[in-house]
Amino acid sequence: MTDLLGFLPEDQGQLLRDAAPGVELASRPMLATLSDRREFPGEWLFERKLDGVRVLAVREGDRVLLRSRTGNRLNETYPEIVDALAAQSCTDFTVDGEIVAFAHGRTDFALLQQRMGLTRRRDVEASEVAVTYYLFDLLRLEGADTTRLPLRTRKSLLRRTLTFRTPLRMTTHRNEGGAELLADACARGWEGLIAKRADSRYQPRRSPDWLKLKCSLEQEFVIGGFTEPGGSRAGFGALLLGHFDGEGLRYAGKVGTGFDRRALLALRGALDELHVPASPFTGRVREAGAHWAEPVLVAQIAFTEWTRDGMLRHPRFLGLRHDKQARDVVRERPV
Repeated sequence: MTDLLGFLPEDQGQLLRDAAPGVELASRPMLATLSDRREFPGEWLFERKLDGVRVLAVREGDRVLLRSRTGNRLNETYPEIVDALAAQSCTDFTVDGEIVAFAHGRTDFALLQQRMGLTRRRDVEASEVAVTYYLFDLLRLEGADTTRLPLRTRKSLLRRTLTFRTPLRMTTHRNEGGAELLADACARGWEGLIAKRADSRYQPRRSPDWLKLKCSLEQEFVIGGFTEPGGSRAGFGALLLGHFDGEGLRYAGKVGTGFDRRALLALRGALDELHVPASPFTGRVREAGAHWAEPVLVAQIAFTEWTRDGMLRHPRFLGLRHDKQARDVVRERPV
């Protein structure tokens, strides 16, 4: 710690010296707020928005723990990440980042799904899906709480603390951005950008200090039922989607594209096990012969826009989210 304190301003160094030892892994990560803002005067950092799963990792001596944003242990699913963190010379830290899989130079959530459900070592080793853990924040270092330090300082400490070799990567950032930088990101096929206040502290909640700037609309929805397949289609016709509001699960439309045969059959099996006799949606759903399901499965959906009556236009299924609780799924509104 002494060597790392050398580059810090005296007031920030004192914050670390005074920090209580033994800080536990944060129960929830800091989350970004959807925004249509494009002008950013002052001190902001801009990172690539990655399409993967959020993971907090802690190293304490010989112990390494990977945890999803819902608190699930992920060590068995990503053993190569565990090994890379266990090999670090620093033996006491907590970091925040995103695990992703790449296809043709772009993060691919559908590809990552092929790893997300694996927990047996032999299945993981047989998988051809390589993963990368992109780190962007440092929450704890050698027993000291770093969350009270400015983001820019936390990033500098992170860069100095860990050695970044495959499958670990440091998330790069730009010091200036806005509409032009976002347009460039979209042209590259990225999902968008994350804008962060350079002086922000780390807060385990959704915060306007971190903003999501998306190239296209995309968010999570809860699956509340499905329709029967037609013709030669297997599994089901479409998933019935919703999000929670103050009254309950609000219907947002149906999605029937983005599935292969394997996904259709697997989802039908899961939904049959979740069968309930009545609709879980608060309002009427006008779908003849609909089958209802306990609203616990969360799907990632891309779409072009919201209609005036709160329905999705041109939705497309991207995959299931096992790292998010259904009750946390609400309609994202830009600030």
